[in-house]
Amino acid sequence: MFCAGSGRLPYELPMKKRGIGLKRINWVLVLLVLVGFVIGRFIGTYFEGSFLNYGQSFGLSSPVVLDLGFFVLTFGLTIQITIASVIGVVIALVVYRFIR
Repeated sequence: MFCAGSGRLPYELPMKKRGIGLKRINWVLVLLVLVGFVIGRFIGTYFEGSFLNYGQSFGLSSPVVLDLGFFVLTFGLTIQITIASVIGVVIALVVYRFIR
């Protein structure tokens, strides 16, 4: 069954609306995952001596400095993944499933 005059099925969305919605959902997912890492960090801080703080840290051990004389840039990145941060990401993914 086609919609009158459009040549599309009634349940099909136009391509523009479909693409914009997917981009917005992906940014929401990225934002929720980052919030999940922050929540996990707070959980790990609250239970300081427990197994929740077990994890791995990786990245640049010392920052890289680019000194151009008149301009100094410092690059550094360290990522610490713990059991608490994984729990926070799981919570964020559950929230994402409910709002999607």
